[in-house]
Amino acid sequence: MSAGRTARERARAEVAQEIKDEARRQLVTDGAQGLSLRAVARSLGLASSALYRYFPSRDDLLTALIIDAYDAMGAAAEHADSELRKGRGNGSRDEAEPRDRWLAACRAVRAWAVTHQHEYALIYGSPVPGYQAPKDTVAPAARVPLLLTAIATAGKIEDSGVGHGLRSQLSSVIAMNSIDLPPGALARVMVAWTQLFGVISFELFGQLVGSADPADDFFDFSASAMADFVGL
Repeated sequence: MSAGRTARERARAEVAQEIKDEARRQLVTDGAQGLSLRAVARSLGLASSALYRYFPSRDDLLTALIIDAYDAMGAAAEHADSELRKGRGNGSRDEAEPRDRWLAACRAVRAWAVTHQHEYALIYGSPVPGYQAPKDTVAPAARVPLLLTAIATAGKIEDSGVGHGLRSQLSSVIAMNSIDLPPGALARVMVAWTQLFGVISFELFGQLVGSADPADDFFDFSASAMADFVGL
């Protein structure tokens, strides 16, 4: 009985993955706004009623794609950081310079975004009309900023002056996420985090054409400037 359930669960996971893979292909041609469960089912040779057993609505499928995208991007950044720490620390995982870790994580995020432009657009492009992301997306979306925060914490960056309102907001964030940074330091990390995705979005959405295109050197300059600003 247990083996049978495991086999059914495995088969179900495989079909769900096929559905998501086809949906990603449709993101390339039709964008997130044009994603259709009926079109996905038709491409896979499934009845619409069969697909609804896996994803009851288009929004459920969008949520699954969004979570996968955030997780994949976060995993890429975490892997780059882990590999650098192992390489620099001869296995100790503690000796890599925080600045080098920061640059490695930023480059990994950009590399993933360049390779998966339509998935990046799904999470950082124009909002899909009528779609409201559920709380399930919060933890995957936090993987990159929490990694950058951990790297900044390892760099022992100092506090800086921020207004009372922002300090209060960030103090709540620090308490909720057990972050070992003072509010002013976290504020600088957040500025750099938004700058990171701003630079990537400018590149992918064509805003750097005619200026810093290709954007490799400009991105490295920006990532280094962000590390300076954070205090690494």
